[in-house]
Amino acid sequence: MAQFKTDLKDIHFNLFNMLKIQNNGVGENDMKDIINECNKFIEKEVYPSRTIGDHEGVKLANGKVTAPQSFKEGMKKYYENGWHAIGYPEEIGGMPVPHTVSLVCQSIMNGANVSFSMYPGLSRGAMDVILKVGTQEQKDTYVPNMISGLWGGTMCLTEPGAGSDVGAVITTATPNGNGTYKMKGIKIFISSGDNDFYENIIHLVLAKTPGAPAGTKGLSLFIVPKIRLDGTPNDVVCTKIEEKMGIHGQATCEMTFGAQGNCEGYLIGKEFEGMVNMFILMNEARLLCGVQGEAQANLVYMLTEQYARERSQFGKEIVNHPDVKRTLLKMRSMARSMRSLILYTGDQFDRAHHGDKAAEDEIAFLTPICKSYCSDEGFQVAVDAIQTHGGYGFCSEYGIEQFARDLKIASIYEGTNAIQAMDFVMRKILKDNAKTFMGIGAKIQKTMARPEAQEFADELAALGKNLQKAQEILAQFGALAKANKFDTILFHSMNFLNFSANLIGAWLLLEGACEAVIAAKTAQSQEDKDYYQSKKVDFRFYVQQQLVKNAGIAQSILNFKEDLSQLNV
Repeated sequence: MAQFKTDLKDIHFNLFNMLKIQNNGVGENDMKDIINECNKFIEKEVYPSRTIGDHEGVKLANGKVTAPQSFKEGMKKYYENGWHAIGYPEEIGGMPVPHTVSLVCQSIMNGANVSFSMYPGLSRGAMDVILKVGTQEQKDTYVPNMISGLWGGTMCLTEPGAGSDVGAVITTATPNGNGTYKMKGIKIFISSGDNDFYENIIHLVLAKTPGAPAGTKGLSLFIVPKIRLDGTPNDVVCTKIEEKMGIHGQATCEMTFGAQGNCEGYLIGKEFEGMVNMFILMNEARLLCGVQGEAQANLVYMLTEQYARERSQFGKEIVNHPDVKRTLLKMRSMARSMRSLILYTGDQFDRAHHGDKAAEDEIAFLTPICKSYCSDEGFQVAVDAIQTHGGYGFCSEYGIEQFARDLKIASIYEGTNAIQAMDFVMRKILKDNAKTFMGIGAKIQKTMARPEAQEFADELAALGKNLQKAQEILAQFGALAKANKFDTILFHSMNFLNFSANLIGAWLLLEGACEAVIAAKTAQSQEDKDYYQSKKVDFRFYVQQQLVKNAGIAQSILNFKEDLSQLNV
């Protein structure tokens, strides 16, 4: 059976050859040591619980939620070894490293066991909101306990009648007259909503105060702990565990606040700024969805590649059969394009932290692409892995089918991929007058002009045609917007997000191929030479097999007069 294996060579190549993060003052060897140690920890303590935890599942009995027993020891060691603190400043007990290094560690863990990773992942998100908009008292009260792993955290948005339409939230927060609020409502699909890993769970809850404006403008954000600071229960109860297609080890809960009329919450940030503040967490969660897709795609490729080299049929290993080879090349190029996209976006966080306004714009632009592209294409890589394993892939013995089950949710939660496409086209393209898109287009052209790129003449021609088609689509969207035909634009929004993702994926793989051309000149070992050659193959394969899909997308948007958005279903 294939063994857990992380493509550390490709991770290091992305960080140090492409992004050159070693230039930010932290030593390259130090960062490699952190990543390598994290990988060893996850291989030993987290990955073995993946399939076991899937079978154990989560249980609700007598009002108490029990997470998989197989997760317990790994979770304890995860916090004790300080992995939860990576990426945070030393003054709050953190381990400061570039955002990309933190993302790599999160990626390896998500690939190994996404259900496990979501418990500390949601806690990080909730803690980040408190750090950014909480009062000093709130930071002093909650952050030390959350970064140490004593307390966990969640975000509570969705309600039975308010899914994507967050403005329909009816959970209430009534002032008590002493600075606290009486909370009452039901939230559903709450990841890590309750569990027995933490002594306390800090919920961030969207709710409406009396007389609040309608819709999202009337929402405020509240800290609602499961246990009050005086040690008494806070009338926060898990009333249901969701039975799901995948992520069986994750406690996805229905949470009831104030059923007994005794739930106390505390406003965080200003009243009516709940959505603005929650989006601090939501944007991180959306990027994390992308990480979930990228991470599982890369691991399942590594497992499948091992299997294909070991499995023999018709007198030879199946890796040597043409269609299996094509599938493996597809899986690898797609998975590596996702990794490059996630890490490039992560690098923009570091640049934005140092005052780069263009980096902030790129983060906003790329987040919906990361979420949608990596979750959709990551799922497809998992499906290809099942197909390559044949009957063994369909059975649970090899743990391959679990990747598809665990991965599908990433395209649904934290705003469906259709919601991401709407946001991408309406806000990141039209509202921005395509400024950020054009900026990335200029970067693509700069890469295409590199001397190292010139050996890819056919592929460069394809990229050039894609840039031209992008301009034509943007012009058509602009004309439709002036004509107030927004439904027509939205009808094509998912296709254009995919078009943009394929274009950016090809660009980043071209960057990797160019750096590989340089590195190959001084490569000593055959292993290094083979790896650099694989980067060139990834780009060529991606353009010929994935980027070509954009021709059909462009034609569907540009070359038909009938407006299908006006037809009835």
